[in-house]
Amino acid sequence: MDVKLDWKEDLQFTGFNELGSTVALEGIRKDGIRSAGFKPLELFLVGLAGCTAMDVISILEKKRQIVTEFNVNVHADRADEHPKIFTDIVVEYVFSGKDLDPEAIKRAIELSENKYCPAMAMLRKNSPIRTKITIK
Repeated sequence: MDVKLDWKEDLQFTGFNELGSTVALEGIRKDGIRSAGFKPLELFLVGLAGCTAMDVISILEKKRQIVTEFNVNVHADRADEHPKIFTDIVVEYVFSGKDLDPEAIKRAIELSENKYCPAMAMLRKNSPIRTKITIK
């Protein structure tokens, strides 16, 4: 896996993957102005959400669960002192669907969090991660 990061100006960068997809990154400038880019640690959380979401949907499809809407919300608290690592992470899975089986959902999340998702495994080594499940 390879990525590239190009500096544009100030604290603005563009990240590229091997297929040419891009993502805008930015830091907060000295004057406090932000543009539309992600801060690097926001991308950690997006990566965590994406990693577990792909696992969960894949597992639920195999279990023949009919999911019509699915969101993963991630909230993280950070330490006050540098390097300001994540001190607490909450991953909330929100589902809508037809006749969803709560046990199938719980099992899919457990498999993702404890077996398949490398982002979860890496972040868990330094930060507690709590899970919340909402079925509408």
